Amino acid sequence: MSSALEVRNATKSYGSHQVLDGVDLTVEPGQTAVVIGPSGSGKSTLLRAVNQLERLDTGYVRVGGELIGVRIHGHRLKQLSDREALKQRAKIGFVFQSFNLFPHLTILDNVIEGPLAHRQATKEEARERGERLLERVGLLDKAQSYPRQLSGGQQQRAAIARALALEPELIVFDEPTSALDPELVGEVLGVVRDLARSGTTLVIVTHEIGFAREIADKVVFLDAGRIIEQGTAAEVLDNPQHRRTKEFLSKVL
Repeated sequence: MSSALEVRNATKSYGSHQVLDGVDLTVEPGQTAVVIGPSGSGKSTLLRAVNQLERLDTGYVRVGGELIGVRIHGHRLKQLSDREALKQRAKIGFVFQSFNLFPHLTILDNVIEGPLAHRQATKEEARERGERLLERVGLLDKAQSYPRQLSGGQQQRAAIARALALEPELIVFDEPTSALDPELVGEVLGVVRDLARSGTTLVIVTHEIGFAREIADKVVFLDAGRIIEQGTAAEVLDNPQHRRTKEFLSKVL
């Protein structure tokens, strides 16, 4: 059985600044992997590379055993066209820090836009799926509202429903609570917690260390573009071995 996510020798630089430096990461189906680390360590770039929003300089990403964004051409990797990459992107749900809902669409139309664009469902099928997902995240009563009419926490829950609508093989979250007022964080974490318990494969960048301890099957500590340490939450958060991990945790716990 293929891993849900496989990243190998991922490197990425912007000019002379190396953001990812040989990252190797494997996440198995049904696992929740939480990526932690200081600001500027490469966490968001890693997630964006998984979803082909950033192209790697070297290395590759596989989702469910399939290369993402590239294909093997002879002995080299060749970039897919934007159209081909867009089709692959449906395999990966992405939840951004800033919601990224379409302001001119209702919440339900935001959720069903993906399946319709990828021709995964008829409009009726997409609406039925969308309503089920909105009910799952506690927003069915907001189906005909617009994003501006919702709180930040409600918008982020709608964004999670939208990510689920494509029935992706994994969902990645880029600091899903960082743009929220503190009192709204819990409602979003509750939805993510339920997803983790349901067996959905998740990769989450977060500063919520207590939450990471609660839900993570694997914790990955990234620093200066490298994975310094990874293991279970008990191993990395409660008994870190590397000096940098200890320093980081001492500042955030």
